[in-house]
Amino acid sequence: MAEETIFSKIIRREIPATILFQDDLVTAFRDISPQAPTHILIIPNKVIPTVNDVTAEDEQMLGHLFTVARKLAKEEGIAEDGYRLIVNCNKHGGQEVFHLHMHLVGGEPLSTMLVKAK
Repeated sequence: MAEETIFSKIIRREIPATILFQDDLVTAFRDISPQAPTHILIIPNKVIPTVNDVTAEDEQMLGHLFTVARKLAKEEGIAEDGYRLIVNCNKHGGQEVFHLHMHLVGGEPLSTMLVKAK
């Protein structure tokens, strides 16, 4: 069993977060350090540390992450102009919380996709 994360506590509503969507599979909430006018994290309710830990049984939930992203982008008014979906994997990929999550970022023109760490 994967270790609990800060996201686990958000899912259970033990710590405050602006939750925009929650069902049996995923939870979505506003990032506390937004990188754009819209910055939402969409996470599986099941703790999966990284993309490397995904299994075939997770496929339905992973597809659901995308349909929830589409729904939220529309609700946020950024679907037509465009947005970015980002999933980081491990330290070199920029992952900071080891609970798989998708960033939904938009609301303004975004910079180039790849930026090297300093």
